[in-house]
Order: sequence, then structure tokens, then C-alpha cells
Amino acid sequence: MAVSRIVIENCAVATVDAHNTEYAEGHLVVNGNRIETVGPGPAPEGLTDVVRRIDGTGHLATPGLVNTHHHFYQWLTRGLATDHNLFDWLVALYPTWARIDEPMVRAAARGSLAMMAIGGVTLAMDHHYVYPRGAGDLTGALVGAARELGVRFTLARGSMDRGTSDGGLPPDFAVETLDGALAATEEAIDQHHDPAPDAMTRIAVAPCSPFSVSTELMRQGAELARRKGVRLHTHGSETIEEERFCKELFGMGPTDYFASTGWLGDDVWMAHCVHMNDSDIAAFARTGTGVAHCPSSNARLGAGIARVPEMLAAKVPVGLGVDGTASNEAGELRTELRNALLINRLGARRETALTTRQALRLGTYGGARVLGRHQETGSLEPGKLADLVLWRLDTLAHASMADPVAALVLGAPAPVTLSLVDGRPVVEDGRLVTVDEDEVARVTRGEARRLAEIARAL
Repeated sequence: MAVSRIVIENCAVATVDAHNTEYAEGHLVVNGNRIETVGPGPAPEGLTDVVRRIDGTGHLATPGLVNTHHHFYQWLTRGLATDHNLFDWLVALYPTWARIDEPMVRAAARGSLAMMAIGGVTLAMDHHYVYPRGAGDLTGALVGAARELGVRFTLARGSMDRGTSDGGLPPDFAVETLDGALAATEEAIDQHHDPAPDAMTRIAVAPCSPFSVSTELMRQGAELARRKGVRLHTHGSETIEEERFCKELFGMGPTDYFASTGWLGDDVWMAHCVHMNDSDIAAFARTGTGVAHCPSSNARLGAGIARVPEMLAAKVPVGLGVDGTASNEAGELRTELRNALLINRLGARRETALTTRQALRLGTYGGARVLGRHQETGSLEPGKLADLVLWRLDTLAHASMADPVAALVLGAPAPVTLSLVDGRPVVEDGRLVTVDEDEVARVTRGEARRLAEIARAL
């Protein structure tokens, strides 16, 4: 029996299904938290329990965007270390990050989630790995912020146990012990992970990176994730320096090192994967290991250009990531659609390296697949979760473009007229409806200043 129906009509529709089905003028019917019908022309007649009808003229409906890599806490340190490579950037900012506490993390999470939601993200992810002693319940702050904003959420509970005294990059006071990190990660799973198909919160196991984590934490982290039935996430092959680090410390490159610690598989996804040779790509394809492509952050830190077209040709699962806002100050995913396309076309004779449809797929279905949720979301199909966005394309910024997908991907950031998550409005007419944006901005500004004052006093 119908719970309630929302009907959207007269809009262009890009379903991003297996056949890339599109309708120049179509409809969607949402029933409760699921998509009931999607197709050409007007909605079926005789629908009952319709609580809302939306005229989508001048709009494009797509699946909600899916962010596959982020660090919410970095919202408080935007605009710093603006001319650094990754390792120098980390060394410059780790001492500040090591002073975060629960109110700061809550504020940063609200700011990060708000910015993404305004830009069409319906499924967000955060890789949080900085847990200073005595900082409070940081995991609870992150999960609570996502629940407050109404965005579907995967928290990759990160960890670091290799400080500077052990050859790592983070300061010793910013890392956890091996046993402490594993116990806290398992506790996060037990308290917050929901395996249900329509889950709003999932947890992943996520040691930070080869240069901040011991081999034993990598191995035992993988064992923990598989024992608990959750996914695994870490940074991989982001920079040339990382490759050198792995070869010097482990006697092998990053992909071989990940393989040796149980970190390749269809339950794993890696952030960045910029420096991947043919053998690395083949290993990811063979094992189904996913990639979070972060084009803006890679460019900001001068890390290089990931071989996304080659990964897609090899059938590696690839999604898009904002990455932390200390290396992508824009903090939104809709601009990553454009940047992914443009950056992957750099070089001679690469004008078709990535198409507008491929870029949209990376940001929707591709991301859902990377997070292990493509059976539930990531495309507009009957029975899937009602996570969708209605983009306005009839304003000055887009009105002269006949192809709505090209307008969305190549044009200026499109306004969001409506964003539904689990069938509930999160954004209406470009504004959040779940929280007060001005209050979020005010609190994040205050917490950023407090962190800066603490850092200056060190």
C-alpha cells in the first residue's frame, strides 16, 4: 500500500542505468523512500496518495551525486599551505590537525556535508583518521552531523599508528596504538554500522596510508573488516614520493604492498591512485578494487593525473571524490564532474578520453559501486532508493545548451531545485531544508578561529 507519492514531470531525465537511458521529457514517481516509476512523458494517471507534484520544466533529473573520498575535519583549515606537495602539505598541517576536538569535528562535518548537499550529493563519505587523545567522541560527532543533515553516509573509520619516531609523517602525539586503533574501529562498527539495504549509515575500516600506518595495522585492519562484513578504504599511489617511500620501506610499490597485506579485493577502494602502471591497473581490475578519483585535489597538490580512461577501459570501479577541503577548498562534488573530464583530456589527441556521460556516471553510479551500494542507489530505476537531484538548467548559465547532460557537466555549477535522500527533501531551491546554512557557517567560522588560535599558541 502506498505510503506517499512525489511526482516529478516535464523534466529531462538521465537515468545512468546500464543502458544510459535518457528522456528529453520524462517523469519520476517516488513512493516512500523508493523510486516507483521513471519513464518518458507524463506520469501514469490515477496515482493515489500523491502528496506533491513538481513541474520540472527546464530541469534535468539525475541520480544524486556520490562522494567517495573526503576528510571533513579539514573544513577548518582551508586556504593554508597552498603551494605545497602532499608530503610537505601534511607536515605543515598535521600539528594543527592534531589539536582538533569534538566540537570542531562536529562543526567541520556540518560545513562539509552542507556544502556537498547544496551541490547535489546524496551519499557522502568521510575518511577520518585523526583521533587525538582526549578529543571526545569524534565518530559520534561525524555520524550525528550526517543524521542531522539527512544525507546518506559512509564513515571510513581511519587510524594512524606510525608517528615520526617510527618513520611516519604525523607527529607521535597524533597517532593511536595498534590495539587502540583496532578496538576503536570495531567499536565504531558495532555502534553505528547498518547493513540494511536502505541504511543511512555504514562504517568502513580505513587505516590512513602506507606512510602513517604499520604493516600490522593494515593486515589486522583487513581481517577485522572481513570478520565484520564491512568495506575497506585507504589512500594509495597518490604521489611519486609515496611510491619511493613504499619501495624504500617495504621493498615494493604500493599495489604490491597492498596485495601483500590483504588490501586488494571487491570490498576495497583506494583514494587517488594517480601513479598506477599497467600492472597495477590490471591488478585492480582482476580483484575488483575500486578507485576514488579526486581531480581537483590531485591538481591542487601537484600530484599528477590519474589514468582514469585506462582504468575504465579495464573495468576498474571508479567514482569521484571531493577529498579534504584543505586540498580542495571548493568542497563540492558537482565541480568534480567537469574537472574530471577536463583533466583527463589534457595532452595531445585526448579529446575523447572522458565524455560527459562518463563523467556523470563517475559521479553517480560509479561512486555507488565503489561504496558497495550500486544495487540500492546510483541510478534512477524502479525499486532503487529515492536519492535524486533536480538540476535547474533554464537560467542564463545553461539555457542556451540543448544537451542537458553537457550543460550539467561542462557548464557552471548548476543550481539544485530539489534533492531527495531516502525520499525526503534535503535541498529546496538551492537552500538546505534540514539545517540553517547561516548558523552552520557561523559555527564553522568560530571553530576554525579557535583551532587557529590553539595552533598559534604551540
